[in-house]
Amino acid sequence: MRLLPSLLSALTLAPGLASALVSPDGRVQVDVSIDAQQRLVYRVQQAGKPVLLDSRLGLQLADADLSNNLRLVKTSPPRRHQERYQLPAGKRQQVQVTANEQRFELENPAGQRLLLDVRVSNDGLALRYTAPGEAGEKRRFVAETTCLQFAPEARAWLQPMSVAGTGWKGTNPSYEEHYEKDIPVGTPSPSPAGWVFPALFRTGPTWVALTEAGMDGSFHASRLQADSSGGNYCLGLPMAREVFTGGHLLAEADGTMVTPWRVIALGTLATLVESTLGTDLAPPALPATARFEPGAAAWSWALLKDEATVFDVQKRFIDYAADMRWPYLLIDAEWDTRIGDEKLKELVSYAKRKGVGVHVWYNSSGDWNESPQTPKSALLTPEARQREFSRLRDMGVQGVKIDFFGGDGASMQAYYLALLRDTLAAGLMVNFHGATLPRGWARTFPNFMTAEAIKGFEFVTFGQADQDKVAGHAAMLPFTRNLFDPMDFTPMVFGDIPNIQRRTRNGFELAQAVLFLSGIQHFAEIPEGMATVPAEVKNLLRQLPRRWDETRFIDGGPGRFAVIARRAGKSWWVAGFNADDTPREVVLDALFLRQRAGQLFTDGAGPRDFRIEPLPKSTTTRLALQPQGGFIARFP
Repeated sequence: MRLLPSLLSALTLAPGLASALVSPDGRVQVDVSIDAQQRLVYRVQQAGKPVLLDSRLGLQLADADLSNNLRLVKTSPPRRHQERYQLPAGKRQQVQVTANEQRFELENPAGQRLLLDVRVSNDGLALRYTAPGEAGEKRRFVAETTCLQFAPEARAWLQPMSVAGTGWKGTNPSYEEHYEKDIPVGTPSPSPAGWVFPALFRTGPTWVALTEAGMDGSFHASRLQADSSGGNYCLGLPMAREVFTGGHLLAEADGTMVTPWRVIALGTLATLVESTLGTDLAPPALPATARFEPGAAAWSWALLKDEATVFDVQKRFIDYAADMRWPYLLIDAEWDTRIGDEKLKELVSYAKRKGVGVHVWYNSSGDWNESPQTPKSALLTPEARQREFSRLRDMGVQGVKIDFFGGDGASMQAYYLALLRDTLAAGLMVNFHGATLPRGWARTFPNFMTAEAIKGFEFVTFGQADQDKVAGHAAMLPFTRNLFDPMDFTPMVFGDIPNIQRRTRNGFELAQAVLFLSGIQHFAEIPEGMATVPAEVKNLLRQLPRRWDETRFIDGGPGRFAVIARRAGKSWWVAGFNADDTPREVVLDALFLRQRAGQLFTDGAGPRDFRIEPLPKSTTTRLALQPQGGFIARFP
């Protein structure tokens, strides 16, 4: 008799034998077993086809090797996991989670236990370890043997991790490198620090994205090791310098140690782009006494730099934000010396009368880098944070941008979480720059709006080389960095960039306003550049939704192009851009639009021109995208 997968997964099998756990729709299957070398391994299939070959699992602690000579003691029956939660900003507001879970209990020859939790949903799986211990027993992390073994013909799209302490004023790592695109699996990282999350792969017809979630400040952040010989990608560690001053690098626990979730989304590109796995595995939202609203922000620094952080310019940008109906203004570095507290209070009061909330910049760093900008080192202790955040709240400031963090060590992760908790208590919104990947924080902290963690727009203002690569770089981001977490790329310029020849057309720039997800979208364009665009485009940007209710992937390929539809209420906004050097036709199969009429905003005859035209009711719309061009189509 042939057992169905759902029945097979319900059996508690004898130690050493495999146990299969399947997704609710039966298409994704995870098999966990002990191999001939007594190592814990897993393999993954989708629709009966292999996605990951036998791949190792396990932990190594200072007092316990939980990766070798293991015995499978117990396998729990699978259980259904269901929950609903709300995101303040992202692919959708209301999220429904349905998955199957199972726990595996293992033991080493010394009788020390390892618990492996596996959760499988229709869009992927997640793995998490627990190493039980007694209260007062110090557990210290040494290594993790979690790996992903791909078939030799698989391909990868990966961003190298920069070496800690390198770069401008020693501010690396900040997840600010260009992606290696469509490379053979097993290609070594050009950096000894490895590869960042999210990591994107394709094996056969299946796309795979790897990240982690469930970061509560007790654990270091991981990445992929530089060496992936044979297509075997294993989790790596932060470098020794990636710590808060005097802090520890790797995870420690009093008694029981619980790791973050290792999250593996898989399926079609549509499955990945529409997935919320990165927040599904994050802790639930903490209670808040204030309400934090997403929205757009005006920002002078992108094009005007430090010289614009003065009272008169910032007052002008408040007027600009009010005119664009954007709810926020960001005042960047050195406001404390160039503007000062008293004049800042005056700006905040003026902005409030205009319906604009003010955010201000801080330098996070102690002595882990040499960045000179101020306010610096004002947030290093709980007492200093309480004093500073209370002062800002009393002024009427609504949020903070905190910059120049020191990496991914456990003590640095604890610093991030302390900042998030303290700003939440103070009623302040948060934007992290020069920072790590957020790894699901947008669900847990309703005041967490966005983070940089990408080679964003500012880099294309520093030199022509980054500008020449920006289209292909931007076309990676809906499939990688911005896949699960909000991203402060600071997009969109229609005018000139000082001393730079812009490569992207205006339609490409416009599309980023919808394609890129950020709780606060800091637009780089200044009033002079916005004055060059048609009134219809300005009105479109005034009407941008603050939240999305639904996201649908239409078409695309990482590093080449992307077309994505997002719904706010009853209206649909479809956006796309083309990073290639040749024109591209995209087809909007608009059945889900119910044959609505719309309006198209796309590139005109010249690179700085727009074409605006109606879109008649149709089940299929064909659009021609210019090289480095793009569009937004709005369907009310």
